[in-house]
Amino acid sequence: MAIRSVVLDTETTGMPVTDGHRIIEIGCVELMGRRLTGRHFHVYLQPDRDSDEGAIGVHGITDEFLKGKPRFAEVADEFFEFINGAQLIIHNAAFDVGFINNEFALMGQTERADIAQHCSILDTLMMARERHPGQRNSLDALCKRYGVDNSGRELHGALLDSEILADVYLTMTGGQTSLSLAGNASDGSGSAEGSGNRPSEIRRLAADRKPTTIIRASEQDLAEHAARLEAIAKSAGAPALWSQLTQQ
Repeated sequence: MAIRSVVLDTETTGMPVTDGHRIIEIGCVELMGRRLTGRHFHVYLQPDRDSDEGAIGVHGITDEFLKGKPRFAEVADEFFEFINGAQLIIHNAAFDVGFINNEFALMGQTERADIAQHCSILDTLMMARERHPGQRNSLDALCKRYGVDNSGRELHGALLDSEILADVYLTMTGGQTSLSLAGNASDGSGSAEGSGNRPSEIRRLAADRKPTTIIRASEQDLAEHAARLEAIAKSAGAPALWSQLTQQ
């Protein structure tokens, strides 16, 4: 069965949460397996307090804009239903999870005040630090490293950032993200000069050709393959795509 994931981001009045800061925007996009489904959850929230000037400088969401927006309590059930049971994919998860837990706690919903009891959590910041130690691993830095387009990101926004993070996560964990059966070069290697828009010719094999020898995997080969998939899952923070497909 395909894994349901929710890529999530929040914007807040400031930090830390222990100073009474609140969530003012939640943005989520849904992945089923490794495919975006088009379903999302997005809301702006009235925090009943002013935002710090520094925070407004980051996300651009003013106190005036938030007047009349719903309070967290008004959307809590819908939000919880959207994330419940999913794998949450969050960049710097401790920040967002801390604020979400606090919002449920303020409502007196202690059973929801630890969302790790209802969802698994994958922190892409921790994943990036393991893969790229000593380097910048902000969302913008990862976009640049993995070639993800973030040209529309002049300010932070929860929904936009969750959409960008979904692209970064899929690229960071998926390896090859496109497959061309035609190729781009006359020799099929994609390296011939001036071949950028010229597909290679598809070669047909003779029907009476000698059958290809099939080498079956030994028990040792299968065991080593299983061990390799486990290593990939541990490194990526999620099962390999092959494992997900074979479990469907």
